[in-house]
Amino acid sequence: MSVNAKLLYALIALLIFSGVAHAVTIQPVIVIPREREVETLVHDRPVIGLFGGPVLKFSYLDDRFAFLVGGRGGISFCDLFAIGGGGYGLVNEIAVPFTQSPYEQYLSFGYGGVILEFLIASHKVTHLSMHALIGGGSLYYHDYYWRSWGDDVFFVLEPGMDLELNVSRCFRIGMGGTYRFVSGVSVPEFTSQDMSGFSAALTFKFGRF
Repeated sequence: MSVNAKLLYALIALLIFSGVAHAVTIQPVIVIPREREVETLVHDRPVIGLFGGPVLKFSYLDDRFAFLVGGRGGISFCDLFAIGGGGYGLVNEIAVPFTQSPYEQYLSFGYGGVILEFLIASHKVTHLSMHALIGGGSLYYHDYYWRSWGDDVFFVLEPGMDLELNVSRCFRIGMGGTYRFVSGVSVPEFTSQDMSGFSAALTFKFGRF
């Protein structure tokens, strides 16, 4: 047998051996299709947040300008719904008409209660907040020496809506308005309608959202 034939046979044998060895080392690859995730409105684990902050309200009582200052706070669930409370009190002086006291008297007015809130697209920079306060309040008269007269209590329902701005992950500002429904005022100088009315509100929220 010639040398060239021997080299040819040796090359063929080498190629066959290399192919067999490569086939033995190759492991089968099994492709498992990934299941599609089901989109849900609420995550499997509920997200609970806490917030609170001051509130400034600009309103009218007995057709006179009223500046109320207070605060509100609560617990939010999945950043969709929140429950909490709040309270507000009159800051500026409103004179009480037609009193029989020899001293000039001024109105003291405040209210508070439970607040229910529903958030719309709160993950957006700007979003809507619809809320309602259900509770009660009181009013009385005082003079410059803070001697009081005519204490009275009433029921209040105050729905409202805010446009909120997400300043950061832990700070939001809300600008909006409410309407205060008051019932049960029984003092002779004022009526429930005198204490009811629209308010413009500026709300500051600090917390974990």
